[in-house]
Parts: sequence; structure tokens; C-alpha cells
Amino acid sequence: MTKTLPAVLATLLAFSAAATPAFAQQSQPLDRIAAIVDEDVILQSELERAVNNIKAQYAGREGQLPPQSVLERQVLERLVLVKLQVARADGSGIRVSDEELNHAIGSIAQQNGTNVDGLRQRLAQDGIGFSDFRNSVREEIITQRLRQSFAQSRISVSEGEVDAALAQQSSGGAQYHLAHILIALPDGASAEQIATGQSKVDGVKGLLDKGELDFAAAAVRYSDSPNALEGGDLGWRSADEIPNAFSNQIKAMKAGDVLGPIRGPSGFQLLKLVEVRDAGAGDGDGQKVTEYHARHILVRITDEVDEAAAKAKIDTLRARIAGGADFQTVAKESSDDANSRGQGGDLGWFPADAFGPDFGKQVESLADNGVGTPFRTDAGWHIVQRVGSRQTDVSDNNKRAQIREQIGRRKLDDEYNRFLQELRGEAYVSFRSGDRAEGNADTATTPAEPAKP
Repeated sequence: MTKTLPAVLATLLAFSAAATPAFAQQSQPLDRIAAIVDEDVILQSELERAVNNIKAQYAGREGQLPPQSVLERQVLERLVLVKLQVARADGSGIRVSDEELNHAIGSIAQQNGTNVDGLRQRLAQDGIGFSDFRNSVREEIITQRLRQSFAQSRISVSEGEVDAALAQQSSGGAQYHLAHILIALPDGASAEQIATGQSKVDGVKGLLDKGELDFAAAAVRYSDSPNALEGGDLGWRSADEIPNAFSNQIKAMKAGDVLGPIRGPSGFQLLKLVEVRDAGAGDGDGQKVTEYHARHILVRITDEVDEAAAKAKIDTLRARIAGGADFQTVAKESSDDANSRGQGGDLGWFPADAFGPDFGKQVESLADNGVGTPFRTDAGWHIVQRVGSRQTDVSDNNKRAQIREQIGRRKLDDEYNRFLQELRGEAYVSFRSGDRAEGNADTATTPAEPAKP
């Protein structure tokens, strides 16, 4: 699978019930339950498929994987989080219609240089059923939307934060590639739980100091973080994306150094500086781009409004406008975009690619005050009215937007990981497989225990 589709798809399949290799079909005449997650279950076959997909991703690097029992425990914990996120999304009204799913799969096929039938054949060659693949894509979209909804409701970045980050950046443009290991503690941890966590993180640090494990292997084996199976990799961060508790110490570290243990809101952490690079200060020249002022009307595709009904509605709205109806009035009455509907569909000024290539092409093709024909994007069916265009120097705006995105991403990572911990702590999880089988039901007062070094 990983040889025929991008790595992102391999990761998607690794933590879903969707991947169905031929060997798995041959080895499970009778399935059994690996874990109960609230009112849902994870089957042993799902666990085995996910473990085998992880092993396939580590082909040639098997030495970085922990023993089978530890790997199964880590993977099962990840599957639990997927189940919990999908359930929370469902309870929040987050849905993915069949039309949206078909559109997403069509995009995946196109990105891989084929059509849907060709994608179906390539999946079959890898022993993956197409219906299972559809389910995995649906779950991935749902969890992404849950994360987006979380960001919109809980994450904000003030102008003051952007100003402070820009001032800090002007004094140095370094970026840091980081990795971490988390030994989690529950909210309101008792003295005994804190002492146990401290002992575990000290033991892991001892293994690193002695050279008995490299950092990535230790993260896979011992970390409670959602990115444990990625070796704890946090990617590249600028100084303003690093929590204040760590940033000054990291600036003084050399590549390969490990910081900690440090006690944080989620538990004890070890932080490794993998490498450092200069982000570049730019050449100082202005950057001119064409910006457009436009309005739009959106008709979404939902479980209640299918593709045909949405297309019929957008065509009717376009006919009303062509017949002399005011665009803003029609948008206020009929658009499904809650953010712009109250303003008559007004999107303000934006560069052509702000809302995706299809949207941008429509705006670019119109004259000022022109109204386009209906077109389809992932969001649904649109009509666009171009109000005006202008040339703008966006160097400073781009820099501020980039900084705002970086700060927002750091906040989202921190808060969403904390949200996942809360979600996990509140859930009833009973393991029926592995070293936590039977009698080890996890509730809000019993967090998952990392393996002792």
C-alpha cells in the first residue's frame, strides 16, 4: 500500500478499520473483541491490521519498533482515540455526506494520477476493500472537521501576540526541529501517581543517557503522546511556536541535546532538539499581488440535500439573479455560508488562492461586477460576484498572517492534545486483548499506563 499511495494515505489506513490486507482475511475465521470503547468496540482484526500497517511503514527500520506487545498497546490506544473522536463528532452533528465522500475520493484518485476505478484496482492489488477504504476516508474527514470545529471555538490569536512574535523574530530567525516524549498524568493526580510518573520518566531518561535506546525508539515505546508512533516528532517550530517554559532553554541547546524531565500541564516531558536551521529574514523587497473583492452564495450538500437538489437550488438562485434580483438580497435569504450570509455574501478582499484554486479561477475570469455561473468545490455549489480588484503590497500582511497561523497552530496542538486526554479520561475503555486484558477497565480515574523502562 505504501508503495502505491502517498504516505498520508498509509497513515490514514493504519489507524482505521478500513485496511483489509489479504493475509488478515485468511487469519480470522472468528473475530473477537480487542477493546470496548463506551458503546463501541474495536475488533482484534482491526488491531492486527493496524499493527501490520505500522510494520509496513517501518519496513527496513524494524529496529525502531518496540516489542510486539508494546506496539499492540500503543496502536490500540490510538484506535481508541479515533473511536472517541468519531463518536464526539457524531454527537456534535458533524457529518460527511456520500456526495462529499465521493468528491474527496475523486480528489485522492486525481492526486495519484488515476480515476476512481483505477484507484479501486490499485487498492485491490494491495488487498484493501474499496468499501473499507471509503470508511477510512470518511473517518479521516470527520476527525479533521472535529479538530477544525475545536479550533474555531477555542483558539484565538490576538494582535498583541502577533506583534510580540514579530518583535522576537526580528532578533533572530532560527527554527527548531523538535521531538518529545510524554509520560502523562491525569487531572488532579495524586502524590502516588506523580511519583510513579516521575520514576518512569527518569527511567526513560536513563536509557537515553546510557545510549540503550535512541529518542525516536523510546518515544514509540514509552510516550503517551498521540504522536508516539511517529517517534514523538513535533516537526519544525519557530521560537514563538514553542511554549515559554521551554523556548529560552532550547535556544541554548545544541542539536541532539535532550531537555528534561519537565513537569507540564499534561505530565512529564522530555524534549529533544533534533536540528536547527535559519528561517531566513527575506530580501526586504515588496511583494505585489492582485486581490479581489467578491461576494458569494453557497449551497451545501448534506444528508438532507443531495447533489442533484443542491445543483437545482443553485441554478434557481442564479436564474433569479440573471432576472434582476439583487445578489446581496439573494445571498442573505438563501446562502448556506453562515459567516458571510449576514453581509450579503461579502467575502471582503482576498488573493485569488484564498478559497482554493476552483474558487480563484472563477473570480479571476470575471470582470468587475460580473456574476459567474454555478461551480462546485468541496464546500458545495457556489455563485460568485466579483466586486473589484486591486494591486496590494502584502509583504507585511503575509508575515503577520504566517505568524498568526504559527501561533494558532501551536495553541491548537497543545489544546487539542489536552482535549484528547480529557476525552480519553472520561471514556469507559475495557481492554480484552494484550497486557491490559480483562479486569483493567480504564475510566476517568485510571489513565493508560505507559510501559516501565
